[in-house]
Amino acid sequence: MVKSRQRAVLGGTADEVEAAFYEALQQGDIDALMACWADDDEVFCVHPGGPRLVGTAAIRAAFEQMFGNGAILATPGKVRKVETLSSAVHNVLERIEVLTAEGPRHAFVLATNIYHQTSQGWRMVAHHASPGVSHEPVEAHDPPQMLH
Repeated sequence: MVKSRQRAVLGGTADEVEAAFYEALQQGDIDALMACWADDDEVFCVHPGGPRLVGTAAIRAAFEQMFGNGAILATPGKVRKVETLSSAVHNVLERIEVLTAEGPRHAFVLATNIYHQTSQGWRMVAHHASPGVSHEPVEAHDPPQMLH
């Protein structure tokens, strides 16, 4: 586990930074999580149903507040990627585990994570998550060739 965090800090691939980000969420580790982000005033984050958070200070404060309730058990899956030499866009289906009085429950959230190659290596510059649903959404594939 420490290895992926170290790679994120040392500038691993966008995939390694993403793995370190989700590991930090699951561990409730704010320092490891923030090590995944670019040190840039324009980075942004949108949590489901929340406002746009701009800058690392606002992002850190929001995750610290969330970690006050415990770690976030989010597991990414069904990743779709668009990558170039200096940027990567990953769209993931996050499976969120929630512990309730009735027992564990899960929900699904669609998130888009954007990474840029920086002087410190690959870093997250945006995380945008949509409100989730209680079941795994069906994925639409190729759209019909005829619109009407």
